[in-house]
Amino acid sequence: MKKRNIIISIILTIMAAGYTFIVKTVDVKTIGPNKSVVGLAKINDWFSNLIGSHMTLYKITEILGLAVILIVGIYGLLGLIQLIKRKSLVKVDREIILLGVLYVLMAVVYVFFEKFIINYRPVLIDGELEASYPSSHTILAICICISSLLVSKNYLSDKYLKITNFVTVLLLLGVFLGRVISGVHWISDIIGGVIISATLLMYFYTLYDTRRKKNKRRRH
Repeated sequence: MKKRNIIISIILTIMAAGYTFIVKTVDVKTIGPNKSVVGLAKINDWFSNLIGSHMTLYKITEILGLAVILIVGIYGLLGLIQLIKRKSLVKVDREIILLGVLYVLMAVVYVFFEKFIINYRPVLIDGELEASYPSSHTILAICICISSLLVSKNYLSDKYLKITNFVTVLLLLGVFLGRVISGVHWISDIIGGVIISATLLMYFYTLYDTRRKKNKRRRH
């Protein structure tokens, strides 16, 4: 199982890198605002014209994104409490440590694509061009929400788990679908966000699953 997960992780990494290269180099045309160039121009232009732009929905997804970040704060607080009580980082739950590593990797991806811009948005934000690829909110929602769905069962009873999982799924769908429909990203940005999210989550799951199986063996 571990070997298979590692192979899948590597394949996804290659897919993410390959897709990013394609977006940067294939069918590049000046279709964005302020004469900005965009890769995969034909499909991106078609989708952008199809859905238009909805700035109210964009603002709603910004608010929902803050709610998703609150999940990070909750796990961060839990890790801090454990660190203070147990007086050692080594004794903090490995699930919390792995979440922290995932969050750091997400931040690295965000900073990287802010510095090495692939595409700009199809709309101006406050009159300015902004980096558009990949959709950071897509990565935020998918990575944080799905990793939380995996980990939360270790800390909540069945009663509260069902409620929190339901809310988490709603947040995930709200941010993801809202970002697609709002028109503030090219469709290639959303697809890139999904592929990169899947890559990061697969590495997270591989380590998390390995740790979980080790704990099971110790109990038996």
